Amino acid sequence: MSIAQRPPYPPFTLDSAAQKARAAEDAWNSCDPQRVSLAYTEDSRWRNRADFVNGRAEIVQFLSAKWQREQQYRLIKEVWACSGNRIAVRFAYEWQDAAGSWFRSYGNENWEFDDNGLMQVRHASINDLPITDDQRKFHWDRSGPRPADHPGLSALGL
Repeated sequence: MSIAQRPPYPPFTLDSAAQKARAAEDAWNSCDPQRVSLAYTEDSRWRNRADFVNGRAEIVQFLSAKWQREQQYRLIKEVWACSGNRIAVRFAYEWQDAAGSWFRSYGNENWEFDDNGLMQVRHASINDLPITDDQRKFHWDRSGPRPADHPGLSALGL
């Protein structure tokens, strides 16, 4: 049996951490729980807000429910710092609830990776802000990842 690998591998530089964050952003923007789960170890541990998630099966279940609630999901991640096998990112995402109300969710994540580049620990702290349609800043086509020329968080003043 081959061991799953997900480059780039630790120890991370700012460049390789940025590659890792962009790959995570692209996967999460797919809203495909199975695809996202493959970036994590089989026994990955999460704290997402007040939810505790353990292992890929629970990750798939958690993300499936998340993207049922959070429609029109668009996410941007930005590296804050990195050292060894850890990366800290900040992020914002916009989404719409079933009633049509828009939100921007802001947060920070702390990631820890195994030697094969799979995330084994994820801690996420997130706050939601109701926004109006004219306050939205993330406007790319939902059928694909954020375009390379779309501004990131710092450029958007977030």
